[in-house]
Amino acid sequence: MCVDGARRAGYFGFRTHLEEGTVTRALRTTGLCAALALCLGCASDADEAAEVSSERAPALLIAHRGASAYAPEHTVAAYRLALDQGADFIEPDLQVTRDGHLIAMHDLTLERTTNVWDVFPDRFKEEVERGQTVRHWYVSDFTLEEIQTLDAGFWFGPGFVGERVPTFAEVIELARGRAGLIPETKEPEIYGGLGFSMERLVVEELERYGLHTQGADPTTPVVIQSFSAESLRILRQDLGSDLESTFLFSGTGAESWLTPQGLALVRVFATGIGPTKRLLLENPNAVALAHEAGLTVFPWTFSSDDPGQFAGVDLEMAHFIFEMDVDGLFTDNPDLFPRTPPGAGS
Repeated sequence: MCVDGARRAGYFGFRTHLEEGTVTRALRTTGLCAALALCLGCASDADEAAEVSSERAPALLIAHRGASAYAPEHTVAAYRLALDQGADFIEPDLQVTRDGHLIAMHDLTLERTTNVWDVFPDRFKEEVERGQTVRHWYVSDFTLEEIQTLDAGFWFGPGFVGERVPTFAEVIELARGRAGLIPETKEPEIYGGLGFSMERLVVEELERYGLHTQGADPTTPVVIQSFSAESLRILRQDLGSDLESTFLFSGTGAESWLTPQGLALVRVFATGIGPTKRLLLENPNAVALAHEAGLTVFPWTFSSDDPGQFAGVDLEMAHFIFEMDVDGLFTDNPDLFPRTPPGAGS
């Protein structure tokens, strides 16, 4: 087995950044002998690979919605800054337009992060929420052409006026060769009810760029994430995708996924888990249990706005990486991600 013991079993391995042909960072969790050999300069045998892989390497830096502490989320500006700040992966949340295009956006609706209410003032739907009548402009009610007329940066600051909503294809092109992609299927059941298979759209778009199979391009690895277990099941079982996948969870009852029984269930349809950081703090054995089950652990979300009990988000992230042994994490502040333990130098 080309891993350093049972806790590495089932993990994936690939290089994430290249610099003039030299690997500059690599996943510390390794499960594919061929990929590990590539990362290690073609190690001659599994024993040699295992010896090198046992050395501690940095966890993965996942830029949450791009460098969203410094630029408007899910814009080219945020993704480009994240890449410049050394992100190993950038995260596009995905929604589907009326004409079936995937765009990078967190919400089902457009009004929080664009000026849709100004450009299309009459295209809203009124709904009652908590006793109040509210207006929503749903992504699925607009074509891609319409959405790309919107300003997605003005709300963040004057320096970002004119930023547009990017397509998933644009995000792929931006990241390719520089970082991995960890797209999230957002509300796939809702889009399914509208006649769209988000999972199929994602796979087809990745296939256009030759990224639809594991290890297809070691410089641009892909991991698909979702809060929907069914979405990940469709990807793996119905569509036959071998891409790595991360099951996200939070809220009431989420602790059940961190039990040996819950983790065994996750292993059926995913290769990793993405719990909130609070869940891991409240369940200190969860990371070890997940590793024993052959799952990677990517908690969320780490931000300078909320470092919890820590003096700063850099120290908070360091605790999760070097003390709790997570495999990577989602952060709004890629520039503050610690590659070495506090006090160890760069």
